Parts: sequence; structure tokens; C-alpha cells
Amino acid sequence: MNRRAVFLDRDGTINADVGYPSRWDQIAIYPYAFEAVRRLKEAGFLIVVVTNQSGIGRGYLTEADLEDIHARLAAEFARRGVPLDAIYHCPHIDTPAPAEGGQDCSCRKPLPGMGRRAAAELDIDLSRSFMVGDKADDVLFGMNIGATSILVRTGYGPAAEPKLASLGVRPAFVADDLGDAAEWILALKDRPS
Repeated sequence: MNRRAVFLDRDGTINADVGYPSRWDQIAIYPYAFEAVRRLKEAGFLIVVVTNQSGIGRGYLTEADLEDIHARLAAEFARRGVPLDAIYHCPHIDTPAPAEGGQDCSCRKPLPGMGRRAAAELDIDLSRSFMVGDKADDVLFGMNIGATSILVRTGYGPAAEPKLASLGVRPAFVADDLGDAAEWILALKDRPS
């Protein structure tokens, strides 16, 4: 049974984007995020967070720092009765290809690695799933995994709209925030695949 998921970017979508947070006290979850996730879960969607965390590669935080942040993030949602189904991250820096001295990475959004891994591990039908994020790379990631992409105007969203337009890319929907995105998804949830 392939399940449907809503993939969520973290910084700028679930919580305020403050750069490279390395401690839990730097994370400010948008108040509407809990209700948005609740409604999506009640509609039967898995909630999967996919986040680029190049701060690890840049030395701003460690894997242990990120594990602590993500454990606390998951605990906040679970405490409200809406546990997240999974959190995936890419620790790599956006650098040149391995042949040019860079790293071999297939997981940094917009590359599809995190989505494909989640699909395999959680039995997700990507073609019936959604991606919500505030950056052009989030929208492109959604397209690269075959999901329906939604751009939110929180975080870097206002800057992402013209960037996507310059690339000739249009998200399926542009939402004011995660709550607005959830409303749009729920209105479409019963559409044929």
C-alpha cells in the first residue's frame, strides 16, 4: 500500500529561518504549524520533514547538535498529539562536483535523494504526495521527486517567487504560509491520482 505524504521544509516553513541554528532555543516554530500538521495527519497524510543543513558542513553545528534540535522538534509536535513521521537532512555544502573537488551528494535539495529514501523507507507514493517549502530548491525538489510543489511566502518565499519565474518554473500553488498550504492540499486530497 503506497501512502501519501506531505514533505515539509523546516526553516522558513515550519519555523522562522534564523540562518544556521545550532541550539534548540534558536528555533521558533510558527504557531499555525501545529494545527496545519494536525489537519494533514487527520486526513491520512504522512508528515516528512526534509531539510538542507549545510551548517554542519560549514562547521556551524554538529550532527549531535542537529539530532538534539530534531528530537526536540519532534517532541513538540508529539506533545500536541501530531507526531512527525520522519525527519531527513542533508549535511552537505552546495559545492562543485566531486571531479572539481566537491562532495558526492544526491541528497541536497533540489536533488531527489531525501525524497527517494523516504519513499523507500515509508512506502510513499511520491506522485500522490506534496512538497511545501519557502525556497526555489524546495519547489524544484518536489518536482524532481514527482510530487506537487507548493511555495509558501514565509521565510525566503518572497525572494523565491521571482527566482522561480526567471527559471520558467511555476509551483502548483503559492500559499501565504503552511496553514494556507494545508488548506489547499486538503481541498485536493480526494482528487484522482
